Amino acid sequence: MKLPILLPRRRRLSRLLLLSGALSGAYCTAAHAQTQIAQDRARLGNSTPLIVQIDPATVRDSERATAEAEEKAAGDGDKLDTSGNLLGNMWGARPWLYRHGISFDIQEVDEVWGNGTGGTPSGNDGASGSGTGPSYDGVTMPTLTVDTEKLFGLKGGLFNISALQLRGRSISQDHLGVFNPASGFEADRSTRLFELWYQQSFLGGKLDVKIGQQDLDTEFLISDYGSLYLNSNFGWPMAPSVNLYGGGPSWPLASPAIRIRYRPTDQFTVMFAAADDNPPGNRYNSTAIQQATGSDAGQTNSDPTSQTYNGANGTNFNMGTGALLITELQYALNPQPADMAHATKNPGLPGVYKLGGYYDTAKFADYRYNNLGQALGSPNDTTGIPRWDRGNWMVYGIIDQMLWRPSLTSARSLGLFVRATGNSGDRNLISFAIDAGLNLKAPFRGRDNDTIGLGWGIGRASSGERQFDRNSALSAYTPVQGNENHLELTYQAQVTPWMVMQPDFQYVWNPSGGVPDYGVSYNRRVGNEAIFGLHSSITF
Repeated sequence: MKLPILLPRRRRLSRLLLLSGALSGAYCTAAHAQTQIAQDRARLGNSTPLIVQIDPATVRDSERATAEAEEKAAGDGDKLDTSGNLLGNMWGARPWLYRHGISFDIQEVDEVWGNGTGGTPSGNDGASGSGTGPSYDGVTMPTLTVDTEKLFGLKGGLFNISALQLRGRSISQDHLGVFNPASGFEADRSTRLFELWYQQSFLGGKLDVKIGQQDLDTEFLISDYGSLYLNSNFGWPMAPSVNLYGGGPSWPLASPAIRIRYRPTDQFTVMFAAADDNPPGNRYNSTAIQQATGSDAGQTNSDPTSQTYNGANGTNFNMGTGALLITELQYALNPQPADMAHATKNPGLPGVYKLGGYYDTAKFADYRYNNLGQALGSPNDTTGIPRWDRGNWMVYGIIDQMLWRPSLTSARSLGLFVRATGNSGDRNLISFAIDAGLNLKAPFRGRDNDTIGLGWGIGRASSGERQFDRNSALSAYTPVQGNENHLELTYQAQVTPWMVMQPDFQYVWNPSGGVPDYGVSYNRRVGNEAIFGLHSSITF
C-alpha cells in the first residue's frame, strides 16, 4: 500500500471520478507497481474513505493514491501539483526534487480523546483514581521516497525511508483497560526509524518484490471501508495485535521482511510475506498470560499499545526470534472501467473479497498448563510459569462491497464491510473477532470527499484464557473474561485540501471481556465506556 512517487495533494473528487479509474486499467504497465491502497481504491470505484486511518503510512499512501489518480486524469505525468500541501512547493524545492525522482513529505496526526463514563485508572494492583478524563496523542512522520528510474535509470525501483516522532499519552493505557487501543494512532512516546525498504517491480508491474524493514498492516489484513474508523480494531485487528509478540510487524513497529505480490489481472492479487515476528525482540513478560502469572500476578501493567521495547529507536532490526509467514488472496468483483464517464454499460457494484492467514514459527506461552503440566493458575500450580508451545496461526476473511450508488459518475455511495479472524485458543488471548459496518460516501451535497460510518466489532477471550480465570485461586471473586463489544460512529471531513478532521464517538461494552477494575475491587468489572474524540490529519 505504498509508493506512488507524486506528493500528496487534492482537487475536486468529481474530476477524480471521471478518470481516476485509469489506475485500474493501467497498473500492469505502470513504471512502479501500485500501492495496495491505490489498487483497492480503483477497484472499488473510489468509494473508499478519502484517507485511510490505519497509521500515518496509510494516511500518506491514500493521499498519494488520490494525487496519482488526479495526475493521470490531467495527463500531467511530469508536472507536480502541491496545492494539497500546507507548505506548497517549499520555495521550489519539491518540484526540483520531483524532477530527480525524489519526494519528501511530512504527515501530521493529532488527536484529543475523553472518556465520559466507566473505565479504570492506570497503574498496578491497588491503583486509585478515575477511569474518565481527557488525553492527547500525536504523530509526525517524515517520509523520503526515491524513484530509481528518474534518479539513475533503474526501471521499476523504489526506495522508501520514514521516521516517527510520537508524543502524548495513550487514553487506552491510562483509562480504558480494553483489548485493543481506542485509536490506531496511540503509541509509546519515542522518536524512531519506522520503515526502510526497497521495492522492485517486474513483468510490467504485475510482480513486485519489497525487501527491508516493513510495516505489514499497510498491505495485509486491510478492510478498505473499515479503514475509515479510528478504533484500532478496524485497522490491524484485535487478534494479531494482542496475540503476537509486540503486536507483530505492525504500526508503530516494523520488522525485517520480504513481501512478494503478483497481480496477473485487474481481478486477482496474490501476496506473501515472511517477516520477523517480534519487532522488539522481547520474549518474556510480553503476553497477557505471562503478566497474569509469576512475579507479575494480579497486576495491570500490560501496555495496550503492544510495545515493550528497550531502546525504542527502531534500529535493532531484530531477526533472532520466530518467522511470521502470511499470505493473502484477493478477488475483485465487477472491477470498474478506466473511464467511468464514457462507460457503455453499467459494470455492476464493485467489491473486493480477501482470504488469508498466517503462521508464526515461534514458541508461545500456554494459557492452560504450567511448565510441569499442572493446571496454570490453579491451587495446585506450584510454579506459575506457563508451558511453551511451538507455533501459532490465524485465518481471516474480508468483504468490502458497494451496496448502492445513484449513478456511475456519482460521488455518493453506500458500502458494507465485514472482517472475521479465528485462531487456536490454547496460546492466545483472543480466539475470535469480527468487525462490520456501513459507510456513506459524500453524504451531503458539495461534500464529495466526506464519509460517515457506523461500525461494530466483537472480540472473544479464548478458551484458554477463560480456563485460566476459572483455575485461578482468586476465581471465587475474579470475573471470567468473555466478549468485548465496540461501536463507533465517525465522520471524516475534508476541511481544506491539506487538512482532514474527524469527530468520533465510541462505546465499549465489557472492556477486555470483563476484567477486574483493580483500582476499585477485584470482583468489580471495568465499567462500560463512552469515548469522544477529535482527529486531525495534515499534509505539510
